[in-house]
Amino acid sequence: MDLNTITEVKRPGSIADVTGWRPGHAWLAGGTWLFSEPQLAVDTLVDLEALGWPSLEASSTGLDIAATCRIGELERFAAPPDWTAAPLLRECSHALLMSFKIANEATVGGNICMSLPAGAMISLTTALEAVYTLWPRTGSPRSVAAIDFVTANNANVLGPGELLRAIHIPATALSKRFAFRRASLTRLGRSAALVIGTRDDAAGDLLLTITAATPRPVQLRFERAPDAPALRRAIDAHIPADGYFDDVHGTPAYKRHLTYHFAEAIRAELAAPGARA
Repeated sequence: MDLNTITEVKRPGSIADVTGWRPGHAWLAGGTWLFSEPQLAVDTLVDLEALGWPSLEASSTGLDIAATCRIGELERFAAPPDWTAAPLLRECSHALLMSFKIANEATVGGNICMSLPAGAMISLTTALEAVYTLWPRTGSPRSVAAIDFVTANNANVLGPGELLRAIHIPATALSKRFAFRRASLTRLGRSAALVIGTRDDAAGDLLLTITAATPRPVQLRFERAPDAPALRRAIDAHIPADGYFDDVHGTPAYKRHLTYHFAEAIRAELAAPGARA
C-alpha cells in the first residue's frame, strides 16, 4: 500500500544519527504490517536496514537475534546439535499466518512489537526464556524478560520512540526438551491457542507457556512436573474464566478448552523419558 502521509524516509548510518524524535515518526524494519494499511498518524519513517545488525549470532551463551532478523532467516537457522529445543524456531515460524514472501521480509522484532496474542515470535521467545534489549530515545539500554514485554492485546512496555534492538535466547533454554501444540480454525489460519512446554530432565522441572488463547503470554513454572489435577488448578489460578481472548478465531470457552487439552498433552509427553515433540 502507498502511504500518502509520508513526507520523509530517514536512513541513519548509526543509531546516534536518529535525533529529534517526535509523534509522527515510526521505525521501519520489514514493513509488512506498516505498509498493509493506512498510517494516518505517521509522516516520517526511520529505516533500520542501513544499521546492518547481524541477524543471528550463536555462541556458548545462546542465540542473539537482531530485531531486524527476517523470520525466514530464523526458520532456516542451523542450530548446534545440542540445542534440542531449536526446532521451535521453525515450528513458531510456521505458526504465523503469512506467505513465503512475507516470511522473507517480516522481522522477528516487528512481530514482537505488534504484541498481538497470536504473535508466534512472542510465543517462541517467552517459551525459551529470552531477554529483550530495548533502546530508549534517551538514557541507557535496558533489559526486559520476554514474558514481561507484552502487557495486553497490541500493547507492550515500549516508551515513545523506544526501540527493540535484540533478543537473547539462553543456551540453557535451547538445550531443554520441548513439546509444542497449536490449533487454528483453519489449516493456515491465525492461532487460537499455542502452548509450549520445556523441561530440563536433570532438574525435573516443567515450564509451560500459554499464548494466542490469552491477551498476553501466561507462563507456569513448576519445580517438579505436576500431575494432571495440579496442572489444571495452576492454569485456573493464573487464567480466570474471563481471562481468555475473545475474537473471531475462537470463543473464550473454546480457547480455555484447548489450553487444558494442550497443557495436559504436553505434561504427559514431557513426563515420558527421552520423548520429544
